[in-house]
Amino acid sequence: MKVTIFQTDIAWADHSTNISKADEWIDAHPSSNLYVFPEMFSTGFAIDPVGISESENGSSLAWMKGKAASTGAAICGSVSVHTDQGLYVNRFYFVKPDGSVAYYDKHHLFTYGGENERYTAGQERVVVEWLGVRILLMVCYDLRFPIWSRNHSDYYDMAIYVASWPTSRIEAWRTLLKARAIENQCYVVGVNRVGNDPNCHYCGCSAIIHPYGKVIEECERDQACAATATIDMEALRDFRKKFPVLEDGEVKS
Repeated sequence: MKVTIFQTDIAWADHSTNISKADEWIDAHPSSNLYVFPEMFSTGFAIDPVGISESENGSSLAWMKGKAASTGAAICGSVSVHTDQGLYVNRFYFVKPDGSVAYYDKHHLFTYGGENERYTAGQERVVVEWLGVRILLMVCYDLRFPIWSRNHSDYYDMAIYVASWPTSRIEAWRTLLKARAIENQCYVVGVNRVGNDPNCHYCGCSAIIHPYGKVIEECERDQACAATATIDMEALRDFRKKFPVLEDGEVKS
């Protein structure tokens, strides 16, 4: 499976501009099977979602459905959503070309920045399957909590972390992406933004990580750019068979 990640500079609270740019990014990088955008890619990281978030069937999701259908690829990224139940969630959408939609609501809300004061935490892990690859969906702060990402009996093959991870803590981002790949014996895709919002500067350091913890492809620091890599499932299966970390980690009676 061919994966392309987009390390974008997000225009603050400007849905139309960000969606237009996202459309251009995909058009400039054809022939991938999966396209991944950062956290809240259509608005920037909106701690206060009032007037910024969109409905469950808003413009971002509508664009994702249309673009997935026209390209034959899956598209994913998180969006600030105001649910039909009146709650705000940081929702990671995974949209397939056939129009089917899976989503994960961010579980670990960033209390340091006040995300927990406005948003409601999701309670379920979500694993989706695309082209024979089982994919765990995660958002930003989730990266710091290894138990939540732990690979167990319903093994996944790749974890995606979409983020708005500030430059001041970027070494933690880079280190933890590799740690999650090594400990879960999986590919890891980490997609961070660049640029500025009203509170932070972001330098990116987006990357696609091999299960050995090696960087396969990465985006240039502080640059809006893309990176593409191929997920080799045969190699992953061989690695897991020869070095059965996941099996050895299961509790045995």
